[in-house]
Amino acid sequence: MIIVHYLENSRAHRILWLLEELGVPYDINVYRRGGDMRAPESLKAVHPLGKSPVIEDDGRVIAESGAIIEYLIETYGGDALRPPAGTDERLRYSYFLHYAEGSAMPLLVMKLIFSKLPSQVPLLLRPIASLIAKGVGAKFLDPQLQDHVAFWESELGRDGYFAGAAFSAADIAMSFPIEAAMSRIDGAKEQTAPAIRRYLAAIRARPAYRRALERGGAYDYAAT
Repeated sequence: MIIVHYLENSRAHRILWLLEELGVPYDINVYRRGGDMRAPESLKAVHPLGKSPVIEDDGRVIAESGAIIEYLIETYGGDALRPPAGTDERLRYSYFLHYAEGSAMPLLVMKLIFSKLPSQVPLLLRPIASLIAKGVGAKFLDPQLQDHVAFWESELGRDGYFAGAAFSAADIAMSFPIEAAMSRIDGAKEQTAPAIRRYLAAIRARPAYRRALERGGAYDYAAT
């Protein structure tokens, strides 16, 4: 049976969701974050980088969200969750499957790091650190993130999902960046983004999404 090494409030939620969509049985090893919000050292016993998600299946240890999604789709008959080969929809699917971690998440991680920076330095340096963090956000991170939000709105406005009119595993991959961005980007919740809002409502209404929440527990970016 597949074992999912699941770090609370993390991108690992997407793997549980995919497994629920596929109807594949699995067990979960849950890990709690420390006071520094990092994964515990025990995850390094599973994979040297100590990151989540990681899965174990038939003696294999597989890390990286995109690689895990591709493996599960290939191994467990997930053709219904990806468009047919040779179509424009398949190209969009491949793009967003890799874009989620390759382009969207690095900016969001940087946004999070700089938001935490002032509290991580000595007290006397905090005013300077706060100015640096605000400057980087205003001049570099926020404009790029707003470009990404506009891109998502445009893509979702075409036909509702990221790889065409049908839900696919690309939407599972994109769910975390979308949910994280809409909670982290200054003013994002007040933006006019009807396509993104419809998309979030649609994915959160899926039974498999809800079952993944029940199995995995707390997830900060899920609907309440």
